[in-house]
Amino acid sequence: MAGIQKTNVARLLDKAKIPYELIPYTVDENNLAADHVAEELGEDINQVFKTLILHGDRSGHFVCVVPGNTEVDLKKAAKIAGAKKAEMIAMKELLPLTGYIRGGCSPIGMKKSFPTFFHISALNFEVIFVSAGVRGLQLKISPNDLIKYVKATVTDLIQTKQNDENDELNW
Repeated sequence: MAGIQKTNVARLLDKAKIPYELIPYTVDENNLAADHVAEELGEDINQVFKTLILHGDRSGHFVCVVPGNTEVDLKKAAKIAGAKKAEMIAMKELLPLTGYIRGGCSPIGMKKSFPTFFHISALNFEVIFVSAGVRGLQLKISPNDLIKYVKATVTDLIQTKQNDENDELNW
């Protein structure tokens, strides 16, 4: 790992003795989307997870970690978080709330601990990729280790087509 700067996320995982790998990739400031990250890594988009921060009307802030090519179902997320309604936070709230910028938000090491929910598909893989806390660096980690470490709930969080549930890749 010579040349890769350890992030706070990596230091927290080291302290907890959780195995992981830091994987650098080339950042495109004009395209911070997870599909670009997956392409840069040469990995399956279904294994590259994005960390999203939502706010529930009754629950306050919470975290959803979902596959990079999916969208959070706000109704499902609200229900899971114990809220009536939920919405994504405004981009300008991200840094003050979490300590992270867009494209570098990790479910590990936020300024405060928020309830965290992982999409159930994370358990389909031996390893998944999430942000290591900065743009240009992903964390390759066992989903079970990560979920346990952040004390997350595993559930169904994403939008699916009404009629054809087997066609999840083509939205």
